[in-house]
Amino acid sequence: MIDLDQPHHRINLLTGEKVLVSPHRSKRPWQGKVEQLPSTDRPQYDPKCYLCPSNARADGTINPDYKDTYVFVNDFSAILENTPVEQYNHANLLQATTERGICKVITFSPRHDLTLPEMEVEDIVKVVNLWQKEFNELSQKDWIKYIQIFENKGEIMGCSNPHPHGQIWSQSSLPNEILIESYRQKEYFDTHGVSLLEAYVDIERKLDQRIIIDNNHFVALVPFWATWPYETMIVSKKHRQHIGQFTENEKLSLAATLRELTIRYDNIFQTSFPYSAGMHQAPVNSGEQPHWHWHMHFYPPLLRSATVKKFMVGYEMLASPQRDITPEAAANIIKNQPTVHYKNK
Repeated sequence: MIDLDQPHHRINLLTGEKVLVSPHRSKRPWQGKVEQLPSTDRPQYDPKCYLCPSNARADGTINPDYKDTYVFVNDFSAILENTPVEQYNHANLLQATTERGICKVITFSPRHDLTLPEMEVEDIVKVVNLWQKEFNELSQKDWIKYIQIFENKGEIMGCSNPHPHGQIWSQSSLPNEILIESYRQKEYFDTHGVSLLEAYVDIERKLDQRIIIDNNHFVALVPFWATWPYETMIVSKKHRQHIGQFTENEKLSLAATLRELTIRYDNIFQTSFPYSAGMHQAPVNSGEQPHWHWHMHFYPPLLRSATVKKFMVGYEMLASPQRDITPEAAANIIKNQPTVHYKNK
């Protein structure tokens, strides 16, 4: 048994990649970049916001006077539905293939000032319902092979509009992370007859060192292999391949889990905690995928405070991911946060 307080590597179960953990480095002084805090004084309605109800978007389209959630095709989509299928190959060294897809934007609420942790559970359920509806409808298009549901929260994560919203990118091929995770999950499932994450969550629940939330339908935890300082993952307790299989009770439970986890995040530094979050789920229109197990990653960049972020540079870019604070210490910090939002104390 090694001493986990000394430098060591951990293996990411879902990718096979190494993560270097260096606990002693968390004591080093910081004289580097300090971010400015974004303004939290946002109005309920902003007449200049492209996402608020009844406002004009960048392309001139007028949003409806929506009352809960709203979805539309992104006016500046990264991939387009009408892209022709073409390939380029020069000496088997320079290769390119066109990508076809549909990108959508989902506003979580008509309120310009409310993020997920500040919404009521019943309102977050409407977001989850829309995620499921969009997944089911997009998967009916046989040329779509993968549907990525995600949210970028906060200026520090490159979010271009402060109105709380997420995105759905559906595309004609499988992205890199999905190819890797699919291989690792299939390898385990074919060998053991159970899903990789089902076995992993069972171990985590027994150890109870990195668990944040454990309810009837979901577990939220800091992964053993976490790279980002306060990285977490939500995993369905039942072996669900994708969000389209969630029951009404599971959707309600997911909404409550999302709210509690993000409240805990905000309370760490008493700020609107930025992150990139997204679901990983089974590809569609690709045959049976019994090895896949639905999960949702949260990658927050904050390190020491609301103004000091983790930078993935140098060794991380050229060699291997690295973290200072241990996943166990991070889990303890998140778990000890109150479940009442700091603004409501």
